[in-house]
Amino acid sequence: MDASPKFPEYYVLLGIEKTSSTEEIRNAYKRESLRTHPDRLANATPEERKRATERFQAIADAYYVLSDPTRRREYDILLSSRPSSNRSSDPSSSSNFFAEFAKFFSGAAGAGGGDTAGASSSKTSSASKEQPSAKAQGPGVAPDRPNAEFVFTDVFEELLRPEVESRVPWWAWVGAMSGAGIGFIVANLPGAVVGGVAGNRLGAIRDAKGKPVGVVFAQLNRGQKADILKALAIKVLGSI
Repeated sequence: MDASPKFPEYYVLLGIEKTSSTEEIRNAYKRESLRTHPDRLANATPEERKRATERFQAIADAYYVLSDPTRRREYDILLSSRPSSNRSSDPSSSSNFFAEFAKFFSGAAGAGGGDTAGASSSKTSSASKEQPSAKAQGPGVAPDRPNAEFVFTDVFEELLRPEVESRVPWWAWVGAMSGAGIGFIVANLPGAVVGGVAGNRLGAIRDAKGKPVGVVFAQLNRGQKADILKALAIKVLGSI
């Protein structure tokens, strides 16, 4: 019996084909991450939450690897060298993969950085650039493994923003007041109007302390997160 660690089947975890496009990979990540997000499990037991967290992390790992052409190519080479008996779609296999192979990726140095979406977007969001280190934390965690929460908030930033704003409505007012103040510094009313509009846009992205949307979402209580995740599930999955 082969007792060696199993190699993760990331295509299977995301429910996609090996020929899937980058956009299909991104959409698959959205679906699976919403289905497995542990904060949706309001009444879960500790064991159920642990299993959900492990799967949520594995889904983030799969997206991190497959959304970047270079990492995907290197992963495909490794996958093709493994016999089917040494492959697994069990989430636990992903932890073994990052512990053993992450250092071999060409982009391993940036494994925990803000560009968690790989090549899925030509422009890294301002929020993802300023996230705290997106490397997974905790004892026994591979240092180059992506942080599942930051992968999630990076991909869902545009959908998260209005949901978070509706629960933290003073963001926009803080931004508008700051922008208007900038306008008055140049001593003309049009400047104040333009500054207010620009500030309102800025306020839609940050709170009074300058935190990106993803950071604010991470700091919400479990009930607020569950409500937001339900709203996102309706938009993306068509149901909760």
